[in-house]
Amino acid sequence: MFEQLNEVIRQIEHVWPGKRLLVLGDVMLDQYITGNVGRISPEAPVPVVWETHRSEQPGGGANVAMNLARLGADVVLAGFAGGDENESRLTTMLQANGIRSIFMRSEGFPTITKVRILGGRQQMLRLDSERRGRRPDPDYQRLLDVALAEVPGNDAVVLSDYGKGAITAEVCRQVIQAARAAGIPVLVDPKSTDFGWYRGATTVCPNMGELSAAARPYTGSETRIVEELLGAAERMVADFDLDFMTATLSEKGIALVRAGSRTISPAVARQVFDVSGAGDTVIAVMAMALASGLPPETAVKLANVGAGVVVGKVGTVPLEKHELLSALAPAIALHAADKIVSRAELANRVATWRANGDRVAFSNGCFDLLHIGHITLLEEARRTADKLIVAINSDDSVHQVKGANRQSSVPANAPASSLPWPPSMRSSFLTN
Repeated sequence: MFEQLNEVIRQIEHVWPGKRLLVLGDVMLDQYITGNVGRISPEAPVPVVWETHRSEQPGGGANVAMNLARLGADVVLAGFAGGDENESRLTTMLQANGIRSIFMRSEGFPTITKVRILGGRQQMLRLDSERRGRRPDPDYQRLLDVALAEVPGNDAVVLSDYGKGAITAEVCRQVIQAARAAGIPVLVDPKSTDFGWYRGATTVCPNMGELSAAARPYTGSETRIVEELLGAAERMVADFDLDFMTATLSEKGIALVRAGSRTISPAVARQVFDVSGAGDTVIAVMAMALASGLPPETAVKLANVGAGVVVGKVGTVPLEKHELLSALAPAIALHAADKIVSRAELANRVATWRANGDRVAFSNGCFDLLHIGHITLLEEARRTADKLIVAINSDDSVHQVKGANRQSSVPANAPASSLPWPPSMRSSFLTN
């Protein structure tokens, strides 16, 4: 699935935590009322939900920021909010996750809020609270000034357009120009049907509906035929000076489209409970991958894996780094070289395993000659747990236990063919 998986894992574990990203766009508060459905109301043909639980999460661009923060990034979030109680609650949640929020306020525009009522895992109703319409021009200028001041020093910029008013053609033009002039990738989650708004971006990441609406001038209608959509996407990449387009195609996966070429990364098979926030996860993982220098093909594959995790959750819930690593575990198991890890890498993997409820066993030795006793020990240790860590003693520790003439592998001047494992593995950890 991944080429150079060990480098991908290294990036996730060690490089992503050092990245800084700016998210600019529509922010909102997602609230959930969960209960049980047992009867139909006598007042109208609607189900009655007995409330059992309430919760809330940052939504829209704020959910993109949450995904980035949970993946290890230092995040700045800029957008509009209402200066009300919902803004305070949203700010508190963002601060708790290390996200610095910069919110502009417009007179008469409250913080956008979505209330979802669920019966069990099934969404029954969504209630949106917002004021539609364009905000005053000075408010847009203040937001733009803040965004342009924040662009330098970031490793990537995400424009999260939910069609709620924060993202305009002029905001897109100036932010994209500033970021690209500084060599910073810009990723756009679009809502406008005119992708000319996003001219010059690194990538635009539409879902099938958004791509269909934008492709109408190229196809003559809002088609859902994938072949026609991807053909239109190729032409839009060239027309709007994009590096590439990343189109999510529901159960078909994610398409990476360049001018004159396209590839589809198949969706990761998962049980789907809720697609809320899946697009936010896709663009967040893509942004982290591009910010750390991974190629677009790898970024798309990682985004596919991340989306497969979040659609198995209920509600707008961000992707955790350990969940992404855990979802990559089957691929890691197929790469022997990726089982050799440092102490720091081992700590991350153990945290991931424990978060997933795995039982972890540990064994160590010098294994200067791997005999039947060693094999029996390791097999028995593996049977006691879901994961086994094998530590290979350093030469210094072997000297202390077995004498100065012993070491943890054959002598360094021995032919390479006689080594039971590379000398570089000494004092390392093998995982399985």
